[in-house]
Amino acid sequence: MTTLDQSTVNAPTPVVRRDRPVRRQLGVANVLSHGFLVFWGLLTVLPLLWMFISSFKTNGEILSDPWGLPGALHWDNWARAWTGAHIGRYFLNSLVVVAGSVSLTMLMGATAAYVFARYEFRGRQVVYYLFVGGLMFPVFLALVPLFFVVRNAGLFGTWKGLILVYAAYSLPFTVFFLTAFFRTLPTTVAEAAMVDGCGHFRLFFRVMLPMARPGMISVAIFNFLTHWNQFLLPQVLMQGDDSKWMLAQGLFALSVSQGYAGDYARLFAGLSIAVLPVLAIYVAFQRQVQAGLTAGQLK
Repeated sequence: MTTLDQSTVNAPTPVVRRDRPVRRQLGVANVLSHGFLVFWGLLTVLPLLWMFISSFKTNGEILSDPWGLPGALHWDNWARAWTGAHIGRYFLNSLVVVAGSVSLTMLMGATAAYVFARYEFRGRQVVYYLFVGGLMFPVFLALVPLFFVVRNAGLFGTWKGLILVYAAYSLPFTVFFLTAFFRTLPTTVAEAAMVDGCGHFRLFFRVMLPMARPGMISVAIFNFLTHWNQFLLPQVLMQGDDSKWMLAQGLFALSVSQGYAGDYARLFAGLSIAVLPVLAIYVAFQRQVQAGLTAGQLK
C-alpha cells in the first residue's frame, strides 16, 4: 500500500476568501432602497395622519396650532360633515354607483378576457388590440363627445349613465390584465371539465372564474379605487340636481364653501370620511392584491 505523507494528511484546508467589497456594495444598496421606501412611506402616511388629527380639532386649534394634537376629540365635526354638508348622502350615492360600475366592469371584462385568452377566431387579435388601445386615450380627450352622447341617450344626470361610462373606461385595463391572467391557468382542468360534459357557460362560471379569483380581486380593487376617486366624469355628467352628486363633487363643493366660511374642521372631517373606505379595503385585501399581481408570474 502507498503510504501517505504525514504532512499531506495534516495539511490545512485552504480557506476560500469571499468578496467582501461586493457584500458591502449590496449592503449599501439595500440601505438606500430601504431608506427610500421609509421616506416614501412617511411622505404618504404623515399627510393622512395630519388630516385625521385635524378632523378632531376646533377651527381655532387648526389656525393657532396646526401641527399640535387636539385638546379634546370633537366628534361633532364628523356629525356636521355627515349631515350638515350632506357628505352622508354623497357617500351613499357613490357607494351605489361604484358597486354597480365595478360589478358591470368585472362581468363584461372577465367574459371578454376569457374569450381572448382561450378561444381562437378570426379577428381576435384585432379586437383585443382595440380594447388595449383604449388605455392610450385619456378621459380629457373624450369629454366633449361623451357629454353629447350621454345627453342624446337620455342618460345625462342619471346614475345609470354614470355607471355605463365608468364601466366603459375601466374595460380596457380589466381586459388587458385578465387576459394575461387567464392564459396562465392550466388547460388540463378545462379539458377535463369538457370531457365530463361541462358546457362553455358552466366551464367559465363554475371552473375558470373561481380559478381566476386572485386576479379578479386585484382588478376589482383597482377599479373600485379608480371609480371612488373619480371627479372629472361626475362633474361633467352629473350637473344640476345636487341630491345625486358623487362624493368627490360634494367634497369639492364643501372645500369651496368652507374656504370662505372658515369651517376647516368640518372640511377635514369630510375628507377623512372619504378616505376611510379606501384604507379599509386596502387593509382588508392587501394580501389578495399581492397574490393576484404575482400569481401570473409564479404559474
